[in-house]
Amino acid sequence: MKKINTFWNWFQDNNQTIKNLINETPKNQKHISFWINKNLSYYCKEIDFMIVFPKNGNTRSELIITANGNPEYFNQVIDLVDNAPQLKNWKFTAFIQPTERVDKIIEGFDEPYIFQEITLKASELKFLTLDYDEETQKLDIIIFFKHFNIHCNNKTLNQAIYIILQDLLGEKSLYQNINLIHLAQMPDNAEELVYLHDLQSFIDTFI
Repeated sequence: MKKINTFWNWFQDNNQTIKNLINETPKNQKHISFWINKNLSYYCKEIDFMIVFPKNGNTRSELIITANGNPEYFNQVIDLVDNAPQLKNWKFTAFIQPTERVDKIIEGFDEPYIFQEITLKASELKFLTLDYDEETQKLDIIIFFKHFNIHCNNKTLNQAIYIILQDLLGEKSLYQNINLIHLAQMPDNAEELVYLHDLQSFIDTFI
């Protein structure tokens, strides 16, 4: 508990500087981010942070504490956020949450994810389940998309799929419910496949 309080005391003393991070020069942004990470690591070296700055008239910035998907550190994330101070201009969130853009994805109006030479739209991805492990209560799934054969040897591809899945399911659900992920070329007849944006609904029904 002492380490938790130490972090939040430091954060409260510096929260205005952190909130103004987006308006700083790249050099100062790097400096401020270094000290956030440094003080967070005093509490736990295996967890990380993200900051979402306000838009559309919202005045609160959001500090997201993440375990980078490692379930061994989920409790550290929860304990830290549960003991966060009440600050008028800040929201504190445990774990990366599912995207709020699901409606746009379902309608096909989602922005594409661009990873180096790979461009993917979540609305165009489909999946099937391969196996369900009753012991771990996790699914093995196969994700289908166009042009897989072109990118199949690209190391960035697995990372790209992981980021999209984390966006759709959220950090915690992804690691609690999904075991192995296989990738494949979208078949010509894909009517039997399920859209990836329906994966969480499938999990809620199946598990």
